[in-house]
Amino acid sequence: MTDNTQRPDSGHADRTPDLPTQYAPADVEGPLYERWVERGYFEADAKSEKEPYTIVIPPPNVTGSLHLGHAFEHTLIDSLTRRKRMQGYEVLWQPGMDHAGIATQNVVERELAKEGKSRHDLGREAFVERVWQWKGESGGQISGQMRRLGDGVAWSRERFTMDEGLSKAVQTIFKKLYDDELIYRAERIINWCPRCLTAISDIEVEYQDDDGELVSIRYGSGDSEIVVATTRAETMLGDTAVAVHPEDERYKHLVGTEIELPLTGRRIPVVADEHVDPEFGTGAVKVTPAHDPNDFEIGRRHDLPSLTVLDEHGVITVHGPFLGLDRFEARSAIVGALRAEGRIVAEKRPYTHSVGHCSRCKTTLEPRQSMQWWVKTAPLAKAAADAVRDGKVKIHPQEMEKRYFDWVDNLHDWCISRQLWWGHRIPVWYGPDGEMVCVGPDEQPPAGEGWHQETDVLDTWFSSGLWPFSTLGWPEQTESVQKFYPNSVLVTGYDILFFWVVRMMMFGLYAMDGTPPFHTIALHGMVRDQFGKKMSKSFGNAVNPLDWMDKYGSDAVRFTLARGANPGVDVPIGEDWVQGSRNFANKIWNATRFAMMNGATVEGDLPPAEQLSATDRWILSRLNAVVAEVDALYDDYQFAKLSDALFHFAWDEVFDWYVELSKTTFQKGGPEAEASRRVLGEVLDVTLKLLHPIVPFVTETLWTTLTGRESVVIADWPKDSGFRDAAAEQEIATLQQVVTEVRRFRSDQGLQPGQKVPARLDLTGTALAAHEDAMRSLLRLQPAGEGFAATASLPVAGATVALDLSGTIDVEAERKRLTKALAAAEKDKAQSTAKLGNEAFLAKAAEAAVEKIRKRLETADADIERISLQLAGLPKG
Repeated sequence: MTDNTQRPDSGHADRTPDLPTQYAPADVEGPLYERWVERGYFEADAKSEKEPYTIVIPPPNVTGSLHLGHAFEHTLIDSLTRRKRMQGYEVLWQPGMDHAGIATQNVVERELAKEGKSRHDLGREAFVERVWQWKGESGGQISGQMRRLGDGVAWSRERFTMDEGLSKAVQTIFKKLYDDELIYRAERIINWCPRCLTAISDIEVEYQDDDGELVSIRYGSGDSEIVVATTRAETMLGDTAVAVHPEDERYKHLVGTEIELPLTGRRIPVVADEHVDPEFGTGAVKVTPAHDPNDFEIGRRHDLPSLTVLDEHGVITVHGPFLGLDRFEARSAIVGALRAEGRIVAEKRPYTHSVGHCSRCKTTLEPRQSMQWWVKTAPLAKAAADAVRDGKVKIHPQEMEKRYFDWVDNLHDWCISRQLWWGHRIPVWYGPDGEMVCVGPDEQPPAGEGWHQETDVLDTWFSSGLWPFSTLGWPEQTESVQKFYPNSVLVTGYDILFFWVVRMMMFGLYAMDGTPPFHTIALHGMVRDQFGKKMSKSFGNAVNPLDWMDKYGSDAVRFTLARGANPGVDVPIGEDWVQGSRNFANKIWNATRFAMMNGATVEGDLPPAEQLSATDRWILSRLNAVVAEVDALYDDYQFAKLSDALFHFAWDEVFDWYVELSKTTFQKGGPEAEASRRVLGEVLDVTLKLLHPIVPFVTETLWTTLTGRESVVIADWPKDSGFRDAAAEQEIATLQQVVTEVRRFRSDQGLQPGQKVPARLDLTGTALAAHEDAMRSLLRLQPAGEGFAATASLPVAGATVALDLSGTIDVEAERKRLTKALAAAEKDKAQSTAKLGNEAFLAKAAEAAVEKIRKRLETADADIERISLQLAGLPKG
């Protein structure tokens, strides 16, 4: 595991390291990151002969700022790329931002509104120029925040979805899809936002339960009377039929006839359609083809007219009394008018039902018939599904595959046009005589009188769907395309599996000759507060990660996030946990500094195993095991488990045990001390490397000071040498058992941690004789001098520790306390044993409840053993 690259002289034992006594993240992080960038550590060379490792950043919106979700995701990606860089790969972490059509246009329109203007006052060209101006001045603050977090991205390759190169990629693939008849223009029902004044796709709809009203309205009269129910009474003005099921005997006599549509003076047909559920409500439904997706399909099947009764702002456009009313005002007015005519059969309010809202501005959406541009998704979606089913692309965790298939196997055609000004304008020109021409990036658009370009722009997800290859220079076959496509892995949240991942899969397979955009899709969950609640400004629990970075350091935030990152599972996080991670960073700092002051060194080769103490062999054995464990967990994207493994190895085994055990060796001096100093240096070297991808700042500072080398960023990743020593591990485990038990006994007796007690250690028959000095140091045990009288004797793991506690405890009071505690433990054991022996209980109880009883029994057994040991150790009286 030793990195044998030439190092400058690191001095000799017992030197004082060039480190402050306390770690101050604010003094370290900024300058350190800029040094990494200046030295080009994060850049990627397409000409390199190294094996590539590519990850794209899920491009944050140009309007955005770093939130905990970004910090979480970036921590995971940065950890992967830092490790791979250390393993010798040519790493590209591709940075960039999304132009975020609707969101960005909304931001700039709000700025204009402060000046008393709208975008229409400026005109399209001037408005787009204003957006570019805003982007240059205010957009992209997230880049600076990424630097605060330590993101090791290739900044020279930063891209923006409206860049010239990426715009060319958009125009190229649009033209290709159009020529292959996979893009078409058609009038369909779409989700319309009356606030943003644009269509949005199905996946940009947020559904929530709203309180509305359900009214039942009587259409027709007498024998031709039919009652229909609706939550959107205002749309009845656009009804062009009533539909019933073909087999519904109640209405068979009416099918093919016409009935009166209230308030309008129109008569509409009764049609029979299989879509209608005869068991739901009255078994009859109103049909409004221009304002409902299901009604639109019924209308097409029965050749019904479509009457648009709401304009783009959600305002009524027909029927005098209601003309000009907002949709919600019209709803109330129409119900009132129907009530006055005696047409309302029933009213239910509040009536809670699921309503679609715009994910950008939260406005209630309106289904609306509109001429739009569409992608024919069937062949593209099939290819995306097959790539996962055939094993070309793996989804991690595997249980997320079902979500993927549920979506991609049932994908509707994708509405890609948006009625905005900011975005990639659709490259289609219309002629004076109805001509329609799609223009590629190297083609000239048609000119002449009457020719004009489509005014709509493309859905933001259209351009971000090209991200894995457009950022590399496609459609040109650049060196970067050849080197870095496909991506090694995509790390992203399960919440945008449908928005973004599926789009990239479809476009990557289509544009890149069947090569998927990545080998693995690693999905993570959402960051939530410590109680598992979604973070939101409205809930008052949203956190700005920069505040925590200022307070505790970026490493602490990163380690907390990584330690909660189980694949595909939401991540709870609280400030207390960040504080705990800050304490861990401080522990790394203080322990490493102490070790270096005691001569820890990386100079020279490790001594052969036969020249090492059991303590040294134990820690090297454990070190290699941890290297192997961490590697396996990284390869399985188990960030939480690998972080936990590193935490416990570093804090518990290295700092709390090995460093403490080595103190005695160092005090004695001699060859054994020199060997231990080299082993300690090796352990620190490797441990800091293992920790570096997750906590880069503190590890860089410590590692460069320890080794005298340039940077841990470009150091070799540790390898498992295969060295294991089971005997040494067992020996130290026994030592730990004895020390832990005696420490517990001391604590139970009320002794202060530093209080020294005379003791005699009988280690006969154990392998602990060589550790007596260390054990005495750890347990604050003085030698048993003249007049020593054991008042407590603890037999543990074959060893016996006899203590003279005279004058330190009230033996009889302690015996009563322990006897009472023993009785309670025995009662717990009896109750747990009885429950686990009760077949009726086991048959009915949940597995979690049974497991809880089992653990209670285990605890009781352990308590009985421990308390019995303590009682036996008390002096007889």
